[in-house]
Amino acid sequence: MTDGLRTQTAARYSVLDLAPLRLGGSVAEALANSLDLARHAERWGYTRFWLAEHHNMPGIASAATAVLICHIAGGTRTIRVGSGGVMLPNHAALMVAEQFGTLEALFPGRIDLGLGRAPGSDRMAARAMRRGLHGGEEEFPAQVAELLAYFAPVQPGQRLQAVPGGGAEIPVWLLGSSTYSARLAAQMGLPFGFASHFAPDLLLDAIRIYRAEFQPSERLAAPYLIAGMPVVVADSDAEARRLATSPAQRHLALIRGEPIFIPPPVDCMDGLWSDAERETVEARQRVAAIGGPETVRRQIAAFLSATKADELMFTSDVWEHSARLRSFELAARAMGEFGV
Repeated sequence: MTDGLRTQTAARYSVLDLAPLRLGGSVAEALANSLDLARHAERWGYTRFWLAEHHNMPGIASAATAVLICHIAGGTRTIRVGSGGVMLPNHAALMVAEQFGTLEALFPGRIDLGLGRAPGSDRMAARAMRRGLHGGEEEFPAQVAELLAYFAPVQPGQRLQAVPGGGAEIPVWLLGSSTYSARLAAQMGLPFGFASHFAPDLLLDAIRIYRAEFQPSERLAAPYLIAGMPVVVADSDAEARRLATSPAQRHLALIRGEPIFIPPPVDCMDGLWSDAERETVEARQRVAAIGGPETVRRQIAAFLSATKADELMFTSDVWEHSARLRSFELAARAMGEFGV
């Protein structure tokens, strides 16, 4: 299986994109920007371009994740494209197998399927999506096993098949922000991605459990870890700190329950948040790399030293699309200095 998990001597780097909408922007603009970013990321040596399922969240345009994966994969040539992730309890496993089996048939050897167990939404949207679906997050392990079974080679006389999907060699990842998914990924012998880009508190505990309890499987012989990391890179530390006020304001809106469109940067966040809100936002961004090229290179090096991650998944939600491209370009250069 060509899944990007081959033997390596240095960490890879990838993109997590939510097709973010700028304040006053349009969905069409956000989707065009995502494709443009993917094309640039392909040239800059990024391994994957993943899109995340979210619902009822004004400011995010990646709800129809499989559709958007098709759009991105169709507009690129070599970069792997996938979900980071599909929230499996929202869906019938058979339909996910069919969707990703179709994507794999269209773009052979380039599709990844990352799975999460959270709704990717609020309770109202979760109820709307899961109407008619049995169970929920508590049935996640059984759903994952069912999905993997649909991807297995079709057996003679098998009456229920994923068509397309049966026999498709699609890498399946488990994603999470707690030790639960780390332990399940270890038990099932699957690669694991930790959402430290917004929930870093349990990162090191999850890594320890995943590596200590990993059981080799037909899909994966040894643990493979992706860690999420926000990056805001500019030509100077001062400019990066200013650009980083846009994602900070976005996190602030999220914890307030407000729409999370990307706002323009500000010179100073003083007066925009309370002390408690500042602490919450800064805790969510604790592993962020923010600064000029040399500052970010040091920050990334320290994060890699602490986690020994096989791959970093960068997010960078800044206001201007050109500045966002520049941030990802400089992050790629920083990774290149580590011998990737």
